[in-house]
Amino acid sequence: MPMSGSMASPTGSVDGKTIRDRVRPASRAELEDIPWLRTLTPAERRRAEAALVVGEAEPGDLVCRIGRSPTYWFGVVQGLLKMSNDNSDGTSMTYSGLPPGGWFGEGTALKREPYRYNIQALRRSVVAGLPVDDFHWLLDHSIGFNRFVMNQLNERLAQFIAAREADRLNDPDARVARNLAALFNPVLFPGVGELLRITQQELAYLIGLSRQRVNEALQTLQARGAIRVEYGGLRVLDLQALRSGAAA
Repeated sequence: MPMSGSMASPTGSVDGKTIRDRVRPASRAELEDIPWLRTLTPAERRRAEAALVVGEAEPGDLVCRIGRSPTYWFGVVQGLLKMSNDNSDGTSMTYSGLPPGGWFGEGTALKREPYRYNIQALRRSVVAGLPVDDFHWLLDHSIGFNRFVMNQLNERLAQFIAAREADRLNDPDARVARNLAALFNPVLFPGVGELLRITQQELAYLIGLSRQRVNEALQTLQARGAIRVEYGGLRVLDLQALRSGAAA
């Protein structure tokens, strides 16, 4: 089943192929990492698994593009994506990072309206897609799926309120702490766990600070016992401290 419509072409693919050209059925291991499948009855799960596909996104590939109509509900199996929008002055505003386990765009899929944001791969990623028609079929037939989607919408609303508050903070350390807390959200991003695979440059892209300033903030947060900087990622030690801005 080819991905189309909202699965946009890449901005510069190494192999000259779009994400649609790299679509394949989900493996058993990938299916086991999709959290909402566990809310379904056996019959519902068989239908969903038969419809699910995955695509491999290269850095810079657009998974969703502003103005395109949704044809899939998407989730991150591996890698890291960002949700952003383009300002009239040519700059870009990032709304959220999307690490493993995160499913996104349910509001757009519910309303079947064009995307109001871009979803772009920051690194090589594996993205799963459930066709919109199957998404609506599950909404019509599965109580467990409805609860999952409602919980997603509720948690995402709280996330965006917190993000708006973080953007108004003058303290860069607090901004980094709040943004990290969002990426470690166990409801929206259950695939992250306690270790987030992310580089300081990727984090800088998501937060809108320089890599050097992000590095300083991470060192401060580590000294306060909120995180531990490890090879290839960050380990959360005190999520509540991050959510409060890791105040000393």
